[in-house]
Amino acid sequence: MEGSKGRAENGSSSESRPPKPLAGALRKCISSDARAALPFRKSLVRHPSLVKVKTMDVSANIEESREDCEMEFIPIVRSGGWADIGIRQSMEDVYVCFDNFKRDYGVKNVGEGPNAFYGVFDGHGGKHAADFACNYLPRFIVEDVDFPGEIERVVASAFHQTDAAFAEACSTNAGLASGTTALAALVLGRSLLVANAGDCRAVLCRRGKAIEMSRDHKPVSANEKMRIEECGGYVYDGYLNGQLNVARALGDWHMEGMKGQDGGPLSAEPELMKTRLTEEDEFLIMGCDGIWDVFRSQNAVDFARRRLQEHNDPVTCCKDLVDEALKRKSSDNLAVVVVCFQLKPPPNLVVPRGRVQRSISAEGLKELQSFLDGLGT
Repeated sequence: MEGSKGRAENGSSSESRPPKPLAGALRKCISSDARAALPFRKSLVRHPSLVKVKTMDVSANIEESREDCEMEFIPIVRSGGWADIGIRQSMEDVYVCFDNFKRDYGVKNVGEGPNAFYGVFDGHGGKHAADFACNYLPRFIVEDVDFPGEIERVVASAFHQTDAAFAEACSTNAGLASGTTALAALVLGRSLLVANAGDCRAVLCRRGKAIEMSRDHKPVSANEKMRIEECGGYVYDGYLNGQLNVARALGDWHMEGMKGQDGGPLSAEPELMKTRLTEEDEFLIMGCDGIWDVFRSQNAVDFARRRLQEHNDPVTCCKDLVDEALKRKSSDNLAVVVVCFQLKPPPNLVVPRGRVQRSISAEGLKELQSFLDGLGT
């Protein structure tokens, strides 16, 4: 089991490096030569339906009366993570928490207020792709010249750059061949942006209500199935090309028919969702599919909320979620991150009592009196 407070990469310091078997290939990817081979691109080859970065704003239904509240509220981020191998033979999940992106990466062009990055990566076919994405996705984000101004385009581009850099690493060392889903969240001031490629999930707790900040990219999803077929792929028995049970992922360049220079049915394009945080937003849960196999979104929020009310510790809350998932017989690796946006624990919710006036008719009173009289005889 592994836990962390503040900065973490599967329980280790954020300054740690990937395992030594990766060192040579990773240095190649981050070297000046590799940067020249993989230049930053303003435009990327994408499926026609994804030419523009599609960002869904989940705060569109917030009432105008809350605008003053939004202007006054400044999130205070606290986070933790926990991971467990579960019943699997090997561990392929990785998570990362940076409560202070500005300090940890030496970013100078970020304004005042919170600046944080969180990620959950669920590897398959090995852990190399998950480790790679965990280390390099945040770097590609902060090193973009347009960060944090064009944050949505920057994040989408970083997913593609990470995917391309890993392909380069695999061409040097075939032993790295693997894939990973990727779920990332950035908190910049009062803005929360979530980017997802795969079947990890992020759920926001807004005054006790679960707000899903990502969608699971399964091959059987109507939108994903259409995209897959338009890209020359197919879905068989719920699996992409009969091989993968996710429709979007980083890596997997070694799998025939999945990816190519001109695209393919397996996409690295993240789906973006954003919202503006207010005092009603309490915490965010980010988990791999091993968590969501046994938790519904609202169920997880209810569970985590009760635990935070008890101890107000995001690390312990993550451990509680993982332990409960194991009790519920989750059959996968488990990794979860909880990000709190306030110092105080979630408040008790008081359900307003309805203003329903109840009365009894004269006939009813007579029947009641007769019944009572009968009891006395």
